[in-house]
Amino acid sequence: MIDHGYTDRTGRPVTLREVTDDTWRAVADVAPLDGQRDFAPALAARYLLLTSREDTWHSLAVHAGDVPLGHVMWARDEDGSYWIGGVLVDGPEQGTGVGRAAARTLAEWLAGRDGCEVIRLSYDPANTAAATLWTSLGFRPTGEAEDDEVVVELAASAAVPA
Repeated sequence: MIDHGYTDRTGRPVTLREVTDDTWRAVADVAPLDGQRDFAPALAARYLLLTSREDTWHSLAVHAGDVPLGHVMWARDEDGSYWIGGVLVDGPEQGTGVGRAAARTLAEWLAGRDGCEVIRLSYDPANTAAATLWTSLGFRPTGEAEDDEVVVELAASAAVPA
């Protein structure tokens, strides 16, 4: 379990955990709000399948308390940078702070991994919710694009609170 002490707005601890035989169905059923379907798959099952069929991306379940309510992926690129991908919080839980707590937890955990100097991710430029979240967490545009998405990054040293 990855726990950096963050909670959602109701006080539930938000942790990242291995997707297990007991939780994979709940994680697979995580679905975004209808208005987000242009930016995310209809279900997190797509991300779980991707991570189970290749070696690049790794899945983690997002828990609020003991309930799996989301999914995140991470990878290490050939250049040594770490990437965040596949961030998805169940639609009814959005706006509760679960996603922000999960993003902070993942960024801090990645920053502590061997050789991590920078954390990157990409998002569709039309996804204003993603832009707002990642900018508020200190991620800045690199000027690069990945599949028509904006690439942003955060120095590992900036991911860990002082």
